[in-house]
Amino acid sequence: MEHKKLEAWQVAIKLVKEVYVLSKQLPKDEQFGLISQMRRSAISIPSNIAEGSARNSDKEMTQFLYISLGSLAELETQIIIANELKFINESVEVSDLIGSEKKLILGLIKYLKNKKGTK
Repeated sequence: MEHKKLEAWQVAIKLVKEVYVLSKQLPKDEQFGLISQMRRSAISIPSNIAEGSARNSDKEMTQFLYISLGSLAELETQIIIANELKFINESVEVSDLIGSEKKLILGLIKYLKNKKGTK
C-alpha cells in the first residue's frame, strides 16, 4: 500500500498543517507544553500511517493505524484542553478534519481486518 495514495494519509497531512496554524494562537509559555504536544500528536498520525504501509503485512499496518488513532484521540483531547483554557477558539476546520480522519482510519482498519487471513 502506497501511503501517499491513501486518503487517510492525505487528510492527516492537512490536519498537521491546520494544527500548526491553530497552535500559533497559543501563548508563548506553552511552547514546551501544549504547542509541542499538539504538534507531535498531529505529526504522529500520518507518520504512523506511512510506517504501517511500509511494513510487510496487513496485521502490522492495522497495528500502526491503531497507533494513529491513539494519536488522533490525544490531539483531540489537547485541542479541547486548549479551548477550555481559552487559549484558542476551537477551529471548525480542525474539528471536521479530526472527524473525517477518525472515519478514514477506522474504515481502513475494518477493510484490512475483513481481508482474508487478517483477524
